[in-house]
Amino acid sequence: MAIVKVKKGLVTLPRQSSAGAAGYDIFAESAAVIPPRGSGVVKTGLHVQIPHHMVMLVYSRSGHGFKHGIRLANGTGVIDSDYRGEILVKLQNDSDEPFRVDPGDKVAQAVLTAYFRMDFETVDELDETDRGTGGFGSTGK
Repeated sequence: MAIVKVKKGLVTLPRQSSAGAAGYDIFAESAAVIPPRGSGVVKTGLHVQIPHHMVMLVYSRSGHGFKHGIRLANGTGVIDSDYRGEILVKLQNDSDEPFRVDPGDKVAQAVLTAYFRMDFETVDELDETDRGTGGFGSTGK
């Protein structure tokens, strides 16, 4: 288990909603209204210290998308281990109705994962595979 340190303050700590949940819910600190076909920033009050060689990935909540047309404006948030600022969540409203966020509402979910450092090496050719250069649905439905 990894330990993520959280700066003290009036903040709701991220938590799992079920024993098998991979994501930890992130909560709104203050109210916001996301306009129809628009976006808005939601403050969480959350400042974290991620362990080295780990990253916190912030994702949309599936219920927001299915029920309300709400998603993260940037797709996926990447919280690096050296970032110490507040985690802000920018929501995009794809619906024709305003979406209200109240303090304490779940606004996103976070997953902590390890990553590998990469070195890049230039080569004349890449190894051959059966797939080759096929992409964009080339492997079928």
